[in-house]
Amino acid sequence: MGTVTIGVSIAVPEPHGSLLQERRAGFGDAAAHGIPTHVTLLPPTEVEEADLPAVDAHLGEVAAAGRPFPMRLSGTGTFRPLSPVVYVRVVQGAEACAWLQQRIRDTSGPVARELQFPYHPHVTVAHGIEDAAMDRAFEELAGFEAEWPCTGFALYEQGADAVWRKLREYTFGGPVVPPQPGHAEVERGSIARR
Repeated sequence: MGTVTIGVSIAVPEPHGSLLQERRAGFGDAAAHGIPTHVTLLPPTEVEEADLPAVDAHLGEVAAAGRPFPMRLSGTGTFRPLSPVVYVRVVQGAEACAWLQQRIRDTSGPVARELQFPYHPHVTVAHGIEDAAMDRAFEELAGFEAEWPCTGFALYEQGADAVWRKLREYTFGGPVVPPQPGHAEVERGSIARR
């Protein structure tokens, strides 16, 4: 069967996703149109194709334990000089992203892995391009703002053409606020007792 390269991320919804993708392309980032605008939860990871069902089941379990949360992007940041990246900052939802990515990479799961750098949720808008273009991205998107309710994440596979394609979406399994044991709650339109 061979190996495939996968990634897990939270998609930036429309119209923000397309806008940031077009801006990224406009700054001269050739990879822009092959990468949907996103916040990474699992960076590109090579797995055996035969392990995809186990990955799918694991991601389903992580999503079932997750709860919707507000995401807000605001302003820009950079990883330079450590890494040639300019990004839009995640100013709300970062803790939830960190919780999710840690569970996705859990050592007991099928995609356990160490990260090259400490986890820092962000939306890349320029990567590996000329410094002047990186500076322009940093300045021109400094006023960017977007917010939405994050209700899940998705699994992507990178094709031989270097384009990332969505394989499956995973929806969080509970209400916005995790329930307290013994309390009644409204869940998916009905009253549930925990």
